[in-house]
Amino acid sequence: MNSASAAVGGAATFVWLGMVLAISFLEAPLKFRAPGVTIPIGLGIGRLVFRALNAVEAVLAVVVIVVVATGSPGTAAVALTAVAAVVLVIQIAVVRPPLNRRSDRVLSGEDPARHRSRAHLYYVALEIVKVLSLLALGCVLQAA
Repeated sequence: MNSASAAVGGAATFVWLGMVLAISFLEAPLKFRAPGVTIPIGLGIGRLVFRALNAVEAVLAVVVIVVVATGSPGTAAVALTAVAAVVLVIQIAVVRPPLNRRSDRVLSGEDPARHRSRAHLYYVALEIVKVLSLLALGCVLQAA
């Protein structure tokens, strides 16, 4: 992989990583601690923010995939790119729909404590896998 491709791939990877860390592990939990933010307001904000985050993640994933696919990456770069991309697809296609249905119910007035959902825990677990894979991928690409 040439140094320009590795630099672009590494930069896109670290931007992606930074966005996930900032939104998922900082903004998301803190918004519910802000004065006056109710669960419905927090859910409404969260849906907008995560929809935007996932859209930007998809663009960054395409950039990283193109860089890795057009370079001469090592096995580690290919595997880590695949892990990050697959995790993102699972989050968007499999985990977010149940989260959206649950937030729809809460926004329509259902008590959030009435039906607990494990989907949020799955999303967080997948975020951890994605963060670790992006961190490793960024390091691999920068070393190339």
